[in-house]
Amino acid sequence: MSLGGLTPPRRRAYQFEAMRLFSSIGEAASSGALRGGAVAIGNFDGVHLGHRELLARAMALAQGRGAAAGVLTFEPHPVQVLRPQLAPPLLTSLPRKLELLAAAGLEVAVVQPFDLGYAATTAARFVERDLRALGVGDVVVGWDFTAGHERARVEALRSLLADHGLALRVVEPVTEGGLTVSSTKIREFLLEGNVEGAALLLLRPHDLDGLVRRGAGRGRGFGFATANLATTGLLPALGVYAVRALVGGAVAGGAGAAAHAGVCNVGVKPTVDASGHVSAEVHLFDFDGRDLYGEAVRLAFVARLREERRFPSVEALRAQIAADAERARALLDAGP
Repeated sequence: MSLGGLTPPRRRAYQFEAMRLFSSIGEAASSGALRGGAVAIGNFDGVHLGHRELLARAMALAQGRGAAAGVLTFEPHPVQVLRPQLAPPLLTSLPRKLELLAAAGLEVAVVQPFDLGYAATTAARFVERDLRALGVGDVVVGWDFTAGHERARVEALRSLLADHGLALRVVEPVTEGGLTVSSTKIREFLLEGNVEGAALLLLRPHDLDGLVRRGAGRGRGFGFATANLATTGLLPALGVYAVRALVGGAVAGGAGAAAHAGVCNVGVKPTVDASGHVSAEVHLFDFDGRDLYGEAVRLAFVARLREERRFPSVEALRAQIAADAERARALLDAGP
């Protein structure tokens, strides 16, 4: 199965015990999995607090009908196709997004491939060809949702759906601490280094998946062995962070992962490296020291400890790393 050009190396990475996954609207329609149920539509990048309101509404409506609740999402993100130069970095990869949707209790996920051909679909055609084919009774969207190449707003969409006997349910903006929850605001927080603020809107620490690659090995010489993480996920601002990590089997929720607390440097290592290359290097506490090269790691950013800076000597850097590790350990021991 290929989803939006992504062909997973192991099909099981996209399988979930309680959620059925379909790689197109046509495939889902043929199955009848959502017939009589409810579907929430959106990109769901981050599956944040606002998204969860849509999911909860869809699940409640479906339960009232005695049918399944699902989501319809698009891959790749439409902005990556229509305005690639303006496309923001994503908070979640497709596998991670599907994992979060399954954990939220969704029974069905439909991942519709999005390309320029599909982008030309009108709102009327989207309703008649796609949403009718799914056989749902209720369609749930956010207040700012638009449909079709003409970007029809919710009232126009409501009228089109009503013509086919479908009900539109619109979820109003969700706020937290006076802020409207959005993927854009979460990205802003992360790029400022405010991982604590991002976690409030995500209902979890921001995390990313990657593989351990071979680095320069300097950390071991300092007495703090580090794992250098290769990832395409969104890194927070340069700095030092208290983190939690799943090691081995972490990517896409694989079984057998071991949990560790740790401290991570996101940056260019100005004291010891003149290349300017940004990397994420994590030191895991109470780790057995085995070789991690090539292993999967999921890294969750819990708190920012400080900015990255240049030190006058390697000895000063070593002392600061020790202080960072001690502070991170205390913080993580005290928190959930």
